[in-house]
Amino acid sequence: MYDNHQIMIIMENFWQQDTLKASRLLNLITEEKINTVLLALADEAVAATGDILAANALDLAALETSNPLYDRLLLTPERIKSIANDIRNVAALPSPLGKTLMETERPNGMKISKISVPFGVVGIIYEARPNVSFDVFSLCFKSGNTCVLKGGSDAFNSNRAIVELIKNVLRKHELDENTVTLLPAGREAAAELMNAAGTVDVIIPRGGKGLIDFVRKNSLVPVIETGAGVCHTYFDEFGDLQKGKDIVFNAKTRRVSVCNALDCLIIDQKRLIDLSLICQKLAEKNVTIYADEPAYRELNGHYPETLLKMADEYSYGTEFLDYKMAVKTVAGVGEALEHIATYSSHHSECIITENAATAEYFTKVVDAACVYTNVSTAFTDGAQFGLGAEIGISTQKLHARGPMGLAELCSYKWVIKGEGQTRS
Repeated sequence: MYDNHQIMIIMENFWQQDTLKASRLLNLITEEKINTVLLALADEAVAATGDILAANALDLAALETSNPLYDRLLLTPERIKSIANDIRNVAALPSPLGKTLMETERPNGMKISKISVPFGVVGIIYEARPNVSFDVFSLCFKSGNTCVLKGGSDAFNSNRAIVELIKNVLRKHELDENTVTLLPAGREAAAELMNAAGTVDVIIPRGGKGLIDFVRKNSLVPVIETGAGVCHTYFDEFGDLQKGKDIVFNAKTRRVSVCNALDCLIIDQKRLIDLSLICQKLAEKNVTIYADEPAYRELNGHYPETLLKMADEYSYGTEFLDYKMAVKTVAGVGEALEHIATYSSHHSECIITENAATAEYFTKVVDAACVYTNVSTAFTDGAQFGLGAEIGISTQKLHARGPMGLAELCSYKWVIKGEGQTRS
């Protein structure tokens, strides 16, 4: 008889060995074959909409509809069609593999090339977003990587249905079904993945700050940080009022549970008179505003009393993921940049201004993966950037930054050719 620890070791050895084998085989599959499988998967996803939604309903039943995570977890026929279109977009993109990134010939005749190659095995730890299962597989598969998925318990039924669908498509095309692996939802599986050095080449956590910090601190496998977004929009002294109203409303309310949603509106003190107009439509969505003293005075009597609160030390630097927003008053772009530097997660920052010099200054100084001028931060998204889909939004500076698509799932190798050269 085996105890639980022994059983865990046996299970670990099986998935790790199978994943490594699938990774090696994936190097031999042609781009044409990969595209055929992805297009078939897109069709199968739409055809299996009923089964996927049934599994999703089991997960949704455990959440209150008022919970902001409900929207992240929710799948609909329209969202599945959109996911299928993203998969088709990935299939249509050129392969990132085998690209010559640099080449040179040395004086001794040695020819050196720098060639793009897949990471090999990519691990993803993510929370209540079952669409990630489709996105991750399509991007990893197209870039020649096998993927190991560790979703949250709140989306386990949805993820299981999606991964089984993917495996069925792989089997139909006589490919190794271990090209994708779904681990159990428990913490033990997360620990197993984070300790799989030598099997897994990189782990990409997708979720809130707590999840990302936990993975970064505990993983023996290299980590690319993604996801946590404390996003600011600065309405400058020279900002256009209509643009400001539209951008703030869109960035805050389009989807509050995503990482590119607006968390803090920074407003120049010379434009406080326009604050109530900028925030006017937010009341339609019952957005709670946490305002500093000058902003509170300006909004008091012009914004619903039940939705207006005084800001405190926790109002800034918070990723709300809800119908909530902080407001900070500043004296010029310098103070705005100082506030952002203090509280930013380096995800997406925006300035609304008609002054080209101020916009250029803001863009150069602000430290963020994505910097916008007169554009909603809601566009920080792989598909919107023309990447087909995304594996996540990297907020670090090593290897990848911002939306990560196919190219960001590649490393490179040096290929050296010669005629028998030896080194003295």
